Amino acid sequence: MLKNQKGITLVALVVTIVILIILATISIAVVFQGGLIDRANQAADFQANADQELNELSDSMLNFLDDKIPD
Repeated sequence: MLKNQKGITLVALVVTIVILIILATISIAVVFQGGLIDRANQAADFQANADQELNELSDSMLNFLDDKIPD
């Protein structure tokens, strides 16, 4: 007769850990060798420049409107 088994076997646990290590290794390789960090830094710089240009444009529009609209 079969016994009721509770829990997992040591083999299943080891296989799971090995799979997780393989996935972590692949992820780390993609982040560092794929230039993902460099691309993220470039995107942050681009966003900062876009924010600055938008603020300058907004200030210019407000100054223009202040000059054109009488009080």
